[in-house]
Amino acid sequence: MEEFVGKLWHKWIVQAANQTYPDAAVHLIDIQKTAGILFRALGGDGGLEIVNSIKTEQYHQRTWLQRIAGTGKQSALAWRNADQLNLPDQIAIFSDRALNRDLYLWLTALATAEQPTTGGWIARNCQKTLFLLNQYPALKPRYERLVAAHLKQRLDPEKLKSIEQQQAEKLITQALQNPQNFIQQPDPILQKKQSITTVPLWLYPPDMVHIDKRTNKQQTEQDGEDGSKTSQVKGDNKKRRAERVDNPDGKNGFLGIRMETIFSWSEFVNVDRTTDDDEDPDALSIANDMDKISVAKDDNRSASKLKLNLDLPAEAYDDIFIGEGIPLPEWDYKKQKLQQDHCYLQQLLPRDVVNMPLPDKLKKSARTLRQQFELLRPQRVWLNRQNDGSELDLENYINQLSERKLGKMSAEMPVYRNNRPQQRDLSCLLLADLSLSTDTWINNDGRIIDVIQDSLYLFSEALSSTQDRFALYGFSSRYRQHIRFHQIKAFNETYNDQIRGRINTIKPGYYTRMGAAIRYATQLLEKEQSQQRLLLILTDGKPNDLDKYEGRYGTEDTRQAISECKKMGIKPFCVTVDDEAEDYLPYIFGHQSYAFVKQAEALPKKLALLYAKLTHV
Repeated sequence: MEEFVGKLWHKWIVQAANQTYPDAAVHLIDIQKTAGILFRALGGDGGLEIVNSIKTEQYHQRTWLQRIAGTGKQSALAWRNADQLNLPDQIAIFSDRALNRDLYLWLTALATAEQPTTGGWIARNCQKTLFLLNQYPALKPRYERLVAAHLKQRLDPEKLKSIEQQQAEKLITQALQNPQNFIQQPDPILQKKQSITTVPLWLYPPDMVHIDKRTNKQQTEQDGEDGSKTSQVKGDNKKRRAERVDNPDGKNGFLGIRMETIFSWSEFVNVDRTTDDDEDPDALSIANDMDKISVAKDDNRSASKLKLNLDLPAEAYDDIFIGEGIPLPEWDYKKQKLQQDHCYLQQLLPRDVVNMPLPDKLKKSARTLRQQFELLRPQRVWLNRQNDGSELDLENYINQLSERKLGKMSAEMPVYRNNRPQQRDLSCLLLADLSLSTDTWINNDGRIIDVIQDSLYLFSEALSSTQDRFALYGFSSRYRQHIRFHQIKAFNETYNDQIRGRINTIKPGYYTRMGAAIRYATQLLEKEQSQQRLLLILTDGKPNDLDKYEGRYGTEDTRQAISECKKMGIKPFCVTVDDEAEDYLPYIFGHQSYAFVKQAEALPKKLALLYAKLTHV
């Protein structure tokens, strides 16, 4: 009974202390696409990613109900760094859903304003606000509605404890109403570290978000250059705060049982349960209840660690290396510099290839594609007005006789015609992503890697009918020193049972250092003498690797590699099955240079048809 009453009390007091309106909540995932379009339309950095902000601890004065309920200690603030625009996971501070949506769009627009370098936090937000209102007057009514609604929610300055807090609250209120009067205002609040109520209409500097810093250089490079660490639970896009701690040894801690329940020593088994190999079905709900997730290094082996072991295979079982490796550059967007010989690419040939025919399940589709592409093969055409040929060009011969009788005959008049084959002068290189994520199952029948295999089979069957020059390669990576570039079919090789055997051997690899693979594929295409050259990239996700290549660094390097490819006169095009492709592919490839296939199992047939459109046949 006591526990039941306690639950009712907790539920009631938490609801009473809640100052948000869940029924009017707007979630970032629902407005993320609109916010992204607005951000770039107002001139925002195209490489900046819009993500949900981490809830961080706040030290402002809480209401007495919040203090009783123990709530109001954390809030998700809006802030921006070099890589991301961080917005709250949801906004529900207003009872009007339209106002909550307007606040998302206002914060997005505020992030596109010029970044002031003078004044304190208040002055910088006032400068950005004035810039937006002057540049885009249509935003002014929206801003005034947001200010009017928010000022009704702020605490009465007279009810605050200290004179400093009262002055700070009055200053913020006036700055919201009249930002033009505070564009040079110093920031006493930050200097004295005063605690103030959150201002949801402003962007916070990263140093006010209270993100923990770490001195470990290697961890900083892997987890983020600002030192922050976030955790993500499967099936959930919400970010959470995390910290690095020492791994528990299992020897110390609270004894969770009564000694009288231990009947005999024979029932005791010395098992360390500090590492759990079993997947917890309640992991998501537990993570939501935690303020901070602690991450520790564990030297013990476990089943999950064995499944995710990414060490390179022994040389006796690995693919066959071709040559000593190829050094390639990589783009550092922060330094705006191309780092020469920064990556190391290894060309590989599949080991123990067994020649094989086309799989039975694909024969019907392959026959249909071959029939369609047979119509696209170069046809023989008659060329008129030739100086020599197999037949007379009767029309020109009659014109010659007429002009001869009129005495106007020219010295040389071509009166022959010849039958010659029409040429298709093009080369295509298909570059397939063979990263670890391709091991994902898309249905009960197959994985993404199986779909990629089928796509390579049907693509090759279709292009063999047109007699176009084409090559097939796959890639994955593990750090910049080991980029694996699998040769499936080179331009000078004929598509046959051996090539089909190579396709059959492809398997999921490691990570997706896409920039280096694109640069080397560009070098191969550059050697082709064809008038039209196409680089077709097949992937299931965004660029990533174990080091700093994750995030914007990888995106910017891939974008630079695509730009270099276009300068060489090569046409790049990306085909993806990633549901989040529209968040980053338009920035990397351009709006007209990628295609999203919603159903991965439909990719094999659509890939060949896409090729037909791209080559204008």
